[in-house]
Amino acid sequence: MAAWLRQRRLRQQVCDLRPQLYRTAFAWCHDAALADDLVQEAMIKALTGLKTLQDEAALKAWVFRIMTNCYRDWGRRQRDTVDVDDLELPCDDACPETHTERGRVVLDVRRAMARLSDDHRQVISLVDIEGFAYAEVSEVLGVPIGTVMSRLSRARGQLRKLLQEQAGQQSPALRLIRNTNE
Repeated sequence: MAAWLRQRRLRQQVCDLRPQLYRTAFAWCHDAALADDLVQEAMIKALTGLKTLQDEAALKAWVFRIMTNCYRDWGRRQRDTVDVDDLELPCDDACPETHTERGRVVLDVRRAMARLSDDHRQVISLVDIEGFAYAEVSEVLGVPIGTVMSRLSRARGQLRKLLQEQAGQQSPALRLIRNTNE
């Protein structure tokens, strides 16, 4: 009976991670349908593999690791057929963000994030958007903490440079990036 209750509790915790998983997947791929597919695939794998989870405290990192692997698998399948530079952001003129300053910031950052490498996009979204600790990101991505820190530093620098190129020194998004790095 205790094993059944444990499984039920863990299943609920996995389901509760869905919004965070979606935000992260969308930050990585900039495609709502693909992000939804990645989250669905990761959740199915996590829910069916819960019996293999040994440390309940690591559940969140474990599920994000599964999604990272799903994203990498998708990337390998698409490598020869999709040019990342040809992808358009899913926001058009009817998008509410285009009518507010926050919308401009979101659009500027999305465009800049889309130009980052997968490694940089992953580490910056996990640390700066989802609030993971470096050790958790290290576990999720399967790289040493030093690699996480150096990728994050390079990603922030590259993001700052891209935002300067996109909108010049007056970009609200650039002011936001400057404030987080000071």
